[in-house]
Amino acid sequence: MTYMMCMFMLGLVLGLIVVASNPSPYFGALGLVVVSGMGCGVLVGHGAPFLSLVLFLIYLGGMLVVFAYSAALAAEPFPETLGSRPVALHAGLYSVAVSLGAAVFWGGWHSSSWVTADELVEFSVFRGDMAGVGLMYSAGGWMLVLGAWVLLLTLFVVLELSRGLSRGTLRAV
Repeated sequence: MTYMMCMFMLGLVLGLIVVASNPSPYFGALGLVVVSGMGCGVLVGHGAPFLSLVLFLIYLGGMLVVFAYSAALAAEPFPETLGSRPVALHAGLYSVAVSLGAAVFWGGWHSSSWVTADELVEFSVFRGDMAGVGLMYSAGGWMLVLGAWVLLLTLFVVLELSRGLSRGTLRAV
């Protein structure tokens, strides 16, 4: 299990380097999908499978919307890939920065980070991730609805600002 968690963490860091170094929305969205998958794998390894599933589905739905609009707004016939020189240079610089940061902060931070939410499962009636799910839907239901409306309003504002007044995307609606 430790090897799987190390692979998930390595994939998470490499995916973040791909997102940070890539100017093309196509490959940036692909990097974000990889990062979300690896992050959800880390959550599953720590004992939160339901939270991981919910985050993965919501995040991929949001990424689908962001990718569709960014691809429509920045349609490049020849997008830059990881093999192109500027992107590879940025990826190398980010890798060096991550390695230096890991070397500086390496001492002792990881000793207790492998404890799962179900570590003391024999003393508990519930799973570690189910208490937060019930609270989210009971007390936080109105906040979920408010968050959805704010995200929809933000989407319309970004669409109007990106196209301008004369060619607004909401003119057809």
